[in-house]
Amino acid sequence: MLHPEFKQRRDRFMSKIGNGTAIFRSAPLAVMHNDVEYNFRQDSDFFYLTGFNEADAVAVFAPWHEEHKFILFVQPKDRDKETWTGYRVGVDAAKEKYGADEAYPITELDEKLAQYVTKAERIYYHFGRDRAFNDRIIRLWQRSIALHERNGFGPTAIEDPSFTLHPMRLVKSEHELSEMRRAVEIAAEAHNLALELRKPGLYEYEIQAQMEHLFRLRGGQGIAYPSIVASGHNSCILHYTENDRQMQEGELLLIDAGCSYNYYNSDITRTFPVGEKFTEEQRILYELVLKAQLAAIEQVKLGNPWNQFHDAAVRVITEGLLELGLLQGDIEEIIKEEKYKAFFMHGTGHWLGLDVHDAGARKVGENWLNFQSGQVVTVEPGIYIRSDFQPLEGQPEVSDRWRGIGIRIEDDVLVTEAGNEILTAAVPKSVEAMER
Repeated sequence: MLHPEFKQRRDRFMSKIGNGTAIFRSAPLAVMHNDVEYNFRQDSDFFYLTGFNEADAVAVFAPWHEEHKFILFVQPKDRDKETWTGYRVGVDAAKEKYGADEAYPITELDEKLAQYVTKAERIYYHFGRDRAFNDRIIRLWQRSIALHERNGFGPTAIEDPSFTLHPMRLVKSEHELSEMRRAVEIAAEAHNLALELRKPGLYEYEIQAQMEHLFRLRGGQGIAYPSIVASGHNSCILHYTENDRQMQEGELLLIDAGCSYNYYNSDITRTFPVGEKFTEEQRILYELVLKAQLAAIEQVKLGNPWNQFHDAAVRVITEGLLELGLLQGDIEEIIKEEKYKAFFMHGTGHWLGLDVHDAGARKVGENWLNFQSGQVVTVEPGIYIRSDFQPLEGQPEVSDRWRGIGIRIEDDVLVTEAGNEILTAAVPKSVEAMER
């Protein structure tokens, strides 16, 4: 049975939209080549409110309607089509299993949808990539506008529901956290396996295969995102996914890989020697990134503004690079002018949940949002010095001994009333743990 939390979310969402009507479109089927479809993955907002996991569906929320407040339009049962593409929930079971007050075949959408919009004050709809469906909603709204003067009621505006729904998604319930903990647990086991397996001569894809095999073996849906298994100079490519290089003695291996479990995700990065020990330069930079990460994690706590953990990481990394002579100048000017971005060019983290880069704002106007208990954020500073590194004007040349080194360390951190909890603590990250 569907978890009762889905109904609680719907009720809460509908209490926020009042006399409006919200319309959500399911994710489309995606084709990888010709007529072969990717595995279906539901739109996260759609799933969050319904738990419904099929394509070609529409969910409608009309809290003002006397009888039908939650309506689903779904693909009807069809024995012949189900033989080819799998079982469908169908109209009747959509009500029974997913708690819809009413359900219709998706073919009746144009005929039935208007009745759930007629007396709404506004339409809530996110204009996505499905242009044909976007146009459908615009036509529906235009018809409502045309009838408004005659009837005296009907929607006069369209508003994006994200501004209502995404703040709800930001704070995770105990049920959501239990799903995320399982996603973390599986990914942690895979990362620890990779640490054991690594050795010169292996190919990056061999490590990737073992990790992703374990994701599925432990009941996960698979990868949360394309796995990054980057050795040597590939560790300086932030979103490297070819994973086809043979690893060599003396290099680093950076692995950024997460598991998806019941739609919830983990996101972990570790960097360690391919062989037994760090080189001197690798160890120095690794300790600097780890110091920055620990300083950033300290700032992930109730009431602190979002930007504070990033600023903490930036300051530690900039100080370290100045001490090493890789940057020169006044630290405040370097930070203000963002010259550190030659080495650390990305943010220190992002929200995590149903999406890997999860929904939710970081700022309102000019003000950063403060952390709330139940939010989950990644903390992932890094230093990357490409083999062809080019210093900024006025900055020193970088010796060859530093080149080709890329390091990132990433944990998933839960904000709690008492401070924070590192969900990914089962994956070690000390220098001693990274070496044999």
